[in-house]
Amino acid sequence: MEITKTTILKPPTTTTTNPNSKVPLTIFDRAAFDLHVAVLYAFRPPMPSNSTLISALSATLLHFPHLAGTLSIDPTNHNLPCIHLNNAGALLVETHLPITLSDQLPLLDCPSPDLARLHPSTQGNVPHLLQIQLNRYACGGLVIGQTAHHHVADGQSMSAFYRIWAELARGARAPTPPLPFHDRASVSVPRDPPHVAFNHREIEFKNEKPKPPRARTIESLSVHYTAEFVSELKTKAVERCSTFECLLAHTWKKITAARGLNADTTTRVRVAVNGRARMREPGVPMEYFGNLVLWAYPEMRVEELMIGGYAHVVKAIHQAVACVDDVYFKSFVDFGEVVAKEEEVLVATVPEAGSALCPDLEVDSWLRFRFHELDFGSGGPCAFLPPELPVEGLLVFVPSCKEWVLGKMIGSCLGEPFPIPKGCISEKEE
Repeated sequence: MEITKTTILKPPTTTTTNPNSKVPLTIFDRAAFDLHVAVLYAFRPPMPSNSTLISALSATLLHFPHLAGTLSIDPTNHNLPCIHLNNAGALLVETHLPITLSDQLPLLDCPSPDLARLHPSTQGNVPHLLQIQLNRYACGGLVIGQTAHHHVADGQSMSAFYRIWAELARGARAPTPPLPFHDRASVSVPRDPPHVAFNHREIEFKNEKPKPPRARTIESLSVHYTAEFVSELKTKAVERCSTFECLLAHTWKKITAARGLNADTTTRVRVAVNGRARMREPGVPMEYFGNLVLWAYPEMRVEELMIGGYAHVVKAIHQAVACVDDVYFKSFVDFGEVVAKEEEVLVATVPEAGSALCPDLEVDSWLRFRFHELDFGSGGPCAFLPPELPVEGLLVFVPSCKEWVLGKMIGSCLGEPFPIPKGCISEKEE
């Protein structure tokens, strides 16, 4: 790989943003991963030229000023962490690879440390909140490597960013509404007086400093599920359920079996819940740009999980997610107001790099983000890789670029790679 150019890319104008303005991180932002999340998209030729993509990217940043800022602390506002809208710009790296994209596509079937060269580094103090690497292959194919700091935006927010970038790259003069909604303060308005009804200091945050990551061998594994297989799972669940619920019930069972846990062990799953559709009065628009995710914690004894049918497991998942409702989100907003006045230092309960979650799991669903439909002018990506986070027991469900749903399972059990038992994937997929 040859790096041909490195640029700090900025929006075409800064008139819409006060360069001295600082936007406090919401309590939702502070609960997210404190790191850059890397994602790779592979596109077969033909693809627009780098200059076309870069021009469209610059125009896109005009609508996403937070991604062109930096993280900072605001001493005038309780020393709260904030996004400084200083137009520092995004890091843009262009590379050339003297091979064809098809030569590398087998490597894109599963996250691997070898693929880290295809996106800018996420290690150490990364000053730019958004980093883009355009990897151009000899055949004209392209792999876009992107990293964005999770304190700035969640998955749904970044899907909106990509939608607009692709739209402008296809020649649109302006993005099609809805445009991103940037008023972070409006989604974190506490009640008067605040009423904290749940123990958020122990659920979303912890009273301990992050520990140095342990040296572990953590392997990544991708598992593909056909539409037919998902339909079979839904049939087993009997009751009406979502694709996410039936996939989680299935993988929870299979990974627990592979781990060989004792029957009386309690296992739980940390399930991301999007608050945009749950917060009421006044509510939050779906195009809100930032973080608006909390977590549900369905749990079961191993014996109950393994013996219980799919309907039983799906019901436990559904009930736990339903509890993270408008009341819960409002309590969390009120909690944010209380800790802001006390200038309390918070450490999110997100798993740290190198950690092992066994006997538990964490799962994120990207099934509705439509990343697989991203079109810069010549069709959707031929490969899409969610981030490789070195955490045992982390799962990300994403739509596949093929004609099936992709479930990505990351991890090993306490440092030892665990086997996937017979039945974790259908025989036709083996």
